[in-house]
Amino acid sequence: MTRKGDLPVKTCATCGRPFVWRRKWARVWDEVRHCSDRCRSRKTGLKPSGGKT
Repeated sequence: MTRKGDLPVKTCATCGRPFVWRRKWARVWDEVRHCSDRCRSRKTGLKPSGGKT
């Protein structure tokens, strides 16, 4: 059994947050660039400003 701390980690191309390997990404891990569907739909590559102005 693999511990969660031993799983590979990547940084999201949109928000810049780290995310860990998931079993559903096992076959496409090299192609995964975004941590969630929300970040994938944005695809800007820029970090959000953090609030309304």
